[in-house]
Amino acid sequence: MTVAGAKTIPLLTDRAYERIKHDIICCLYAPGTEISEAQLCAQYKLGKAPVRMALSRLAHDGLVRAIPRRGYMVTPVTLQDIHDVFELRLLLEPVAARMAAGRVDAQRLRMLDDICREGYQTGNAKSTARFLDANKAFHVTIAQAAGNARLAGAIDQLLDEMTRLLHLGLGSRNRSQEMQHEHRTLVKALGRGDGDTAANICREQIEAARSMVLGAILTSKSVMNLPITADSK
Repeated sequence: MTVAGAKTIPLLTDRAYERIKHDIICCLYAPGTEISEAQLCAQYKLGKAPVRMALSRLAHDGLVRAIPRRGYMVTPVTLQDIHDVFELRLLLEPVAARMAAGRVDAQRLRMLDDICREGYQTGNAKSTARFLDANKAFHVTIAQAAGNARLAGAIDQLLDEMTRLLHLGLGSRNRSQEMQHEHRTLVKALGRGDGDTAANICREQIEAARSMVLGAILTSKSVMNLPITADSK
């Protein structure tokens, strides 16, 4: 293999990883769906090596799992997963908000909140993705301002799973108003350096989001036949 070829594979792997990850998070591949290297190579017009390496990274992320001699499965969603995601958010994000107080880019947060306030159109995949991308970026921006790269990375990965849950649950009706969670109040607390208030607001917003997501997931017609179970055993 030439030097140029050796440099190309990581770039193609990154491309394969980002595209497959995006489609899993957006639920274009529903939880529990079986996928294969050959299928993905054809779908994304990429070679076996970058797709195989991308799948390895996605397995490490917990978004797919290997099935011996058959390929891969998009990781199913369980009720335990939903509870675990919110428990971790409650452990990590209020701490990050307290640490980020007085250090955030308030202008960027307001810009992302403006996108969230525009809401989304039910049944419009691009509109929903834009809304949820902005919602995730809002929370990740706060985590990054905390100044702890490992904490920010953990929250970023956690919010990928959160976004997948939201894609599953937003199809039944427009819930964008419920998901705003008074972002502006949080931005103000962060901007004036009030870490305790920011942490409390963050905690309240996550609790409200948990109630909304559980209600959406458990009543959404689009997920009634998906493998959402009581536990992950």
